[in-house]
Amino acid sequence: MAWNNPFKEMANSKPLFLTIYATVLIGIVFSSVYVFSAIYSSPHSSTFSLSIAPSASSDAKAEPSSQASNFSRLQADGDSTPLNPQLQSKLLKPIWIVPPAGSKMPYLESFRLSKELVEERVIGNVVVVTFGNYAFMDFILTWVKHLTDMGVENLLVGAMDTKLLEALYWKGVPVFDMGSHMSTVDVGWGSPTFHKMGREKVVLIDSILPFGFELLMCDTDMVWLKNPLPYIARFPEADVLTSTDQVVPTVTDDRLDMWQQVGAAYNIGIFHWRATESSKKLAREWKEMILADDKIWDQNGFNELVRRQLGPSVDDDSGLVYAYDGNLKLGLLPASIFCSGHTYFVQAMFQHLRLEPYAVHTTFQYAGTEGKRHRLREAMVFYDPPEYYDPPGGLLTFKPTIPKNLLLDGVHSIDTHFALVNYQMKQIRTALAVASVLNRTLVMPPLWCRLDRLWFGHPGILDGSLTRQPFVCPLDHVFEINVMLKEMPNEEFGPGISIREYSLFENPSMPQEVKKSWLDVHLCHEGSLGCQVNSTSQTGVLKLPKHTNEETLKTVFSKFNDVKVIQFSSMQDAFDGFTDKTREEQFRNRVKRYVGIWCCVENHTPGHIYYDMYWDEKPGWKAAAPNSTEDDHPPW
Repeated sequence: MAWNNPFKEMANSKPLFLTIYATVLIGIVFSSVYVFSAIYSSPHSSTFSLSIAPSASSDAKAEPSSQASNFSRLQADGDSTPLNPQLQSKLLKPIWIVPPAGSKMPYLESFRLSKELVEERVIGNVVVVTFGNYAFMDFILTWVKHLTDMGVENLLVGAMDTKLLEALYWKGVPVFDMGSHMSTVDVGWGSPTFHKMGREKVVLIDSILPFGFELLMCDTDMVWLKNPLPYIARFPEADVLTSTDQVVPTVTDDRLDMWQQVGAAYNIGIFHWRATESSKKLAREWKEMILADDKIWDQNGFNELVRRQLGPSVDDDSGLVYAYDGNLKLGLLPASIFCSGHTYFVQAMFQHLRLEPYAVHTTFQYAGTEGKRHRLREAMVFYDPPEYYDPPGGLLTFKPTIPKNLLLDGVHSIDTHFALVNYQMKQIRTALAVASVLNRTLVMPPLWCRLDRLWFGHPGILDGSLTRQPFVCPLDHVFEINVMLKEMPNEEFGPGISIREYSLFENPSMPQEVKKSWLDVHLCHEGSLGCQVNSTSQTGVLKLPKHTNEETLKTVFSKFNDVKVIQFSSMQDAFDGFTDKTREEQFRNRVKRYVGIWCCVENHTPGHIYYDMYWDEKPGWKAAAPNSTEDDHPPW
């Protein structure tokens, strides 16, 4: 049977063919201009160099801006008419595609938040958004990479300073200007600038919702581990889905947490908004509340409004509850899989329940931003550049030793907890000294704890939680990571000692060439067979007498400067001390500040107990809370 070619027939009808051809061509041109307009609009007359994010061991040096926040910039352009999802483009501009070589930075105005700019990143009427300043550049890149690795590209990043905006643009990350004029340095949790960032988030939500898109809003100190969009789509009736600080499970599967049993705060680090009238009303009132009183923390304000009315349940099955004004349909994301810093890093709740986590938010943690970064690194979910795994001078690691009775025997009490931690701390102190002598970066060992750390008195672990004792606790439970990474004057504290997380060698990003350049060091008793300085066995293992001093260490290991990893079989009695007494005093001044507190004893004020790096030098040392405020100070 003959096939009639319709395109041939149209071509024979020249007027009709030309009309259709012209229409299609014009559509393609306008679509192309539309998709790229925000990125490739009129450039400045000068080019910008790529800004490099600050490393974990250095502080940003930029001076804070004195300009006030311009909230009006986020009262964004565009009407509030919801768009038809079927008309939204599914062909997004790829992420990580950098601008062409030699191109110039577009005008700042082209990054202004607008309905059209957001629409360019929307799929299925959903956009995933985070925001921050330049100090969180590495967190933001980690956040973006996790999403793009799982195929989620309908995302946007709000830049609170132009330094971040420029850096993200040159990396091919979709970004918009929040007009905040914020400092580029780490503002610190709880500071006035921190609360200012929170207010900006509320304004941002109130600005995007009128565009008609669903908004999955995230803090930058969280990481996506699994595509959350299919999960969220299971609850199409929800106006708002929010994470919480719940530490006791209310469900054992992946249903929403039972709102009747959640007594903890609703956490606004991860929440999803649909552009309904109820959610827009909530966002508007929330914005008005926090702008009227700068003493109100954004999360407290959200909780106050949403809990104004709580109940009844929307139905018997969904897990949603009527909240706020009685019309808002609220759902609480399960804390077992939309994890806090406690349910993920301490309890590992998802593992106990055999569930797959969607996200982890670095809450319930200590030591500031450095503590957050280190926790994500311990979990191997933070993305670092290749040089992080191959630091100058090489790496030092060791095999920690813990007697069974310290780890497993007896009751879990303050005394047994400190006995366990102190035993490990002494080995770490020796390792820090050896790393300092050899000018190597110390890979911290996993740290075992018997008791949890919180901000208030508790019986050791939280009742109803899934914390198992003992457990590998985050390093910031004991060590002040922010202090360890802080620059200190060499005259008083000696040279700095870089550290890495205990999971470094298990990380898939660790280059094989680093792991292949490895020297094992076995400690031995001086005088025993084959135990002498510079003695290397046929298997390539270096034998080193115990109680080696500074000068001998330097001499022995000067031959192995090109070896990237040196691993000691133990650190017990490995080092006999510094030859230079000034150097010894500098080291002591430094490392005694490296440890923090355990918190907290019940029914006692103050309730915290200080760790002491040199506990073993104080006969009769005992873990005890200060008797008074006068006694409440570190042991140095």
